[in-house]
Order: sequence, then structure tokens, then C-alpha cells
Amino acid sequence: MKLWKVLGVAGVAGVAATGAIIARGQRQRAQVTPDEVRAKLQERLKAPPKH
Repeated sequence: MKLWKVLGVAGVAGVAATGAIIARGQRQRAQVTPDEVRAKLQERLKAPPKH
């Protein structure tokens, strides 16, 4: 019975950690302005293709 409790706690901790990582990534993406995105895309378009 104790094994199931440990596995349950580990599962909950894993889900919480994954949620925190996803939230951090979304915050970072939200901080980019449309002008910055446009500039990055234009730089990629001007750069030679990578093979």
C-alpha cells in the first residue's frame, strides 16, 4: 500500500513540474512583440538555406 502512495506523490510532482515548465515557456513567448517576430522571420528569409 505504501508503494502506491509513493507512486501517486511522484506522479503528482511530475505533473506539477511539467505544468510549471509549460507555463514558463508560454510567458516567454507572450513577451515577444509582433514586431520582434516579424523581424526574426525576415532575418530567416534573408539567410541562406541550411542543409
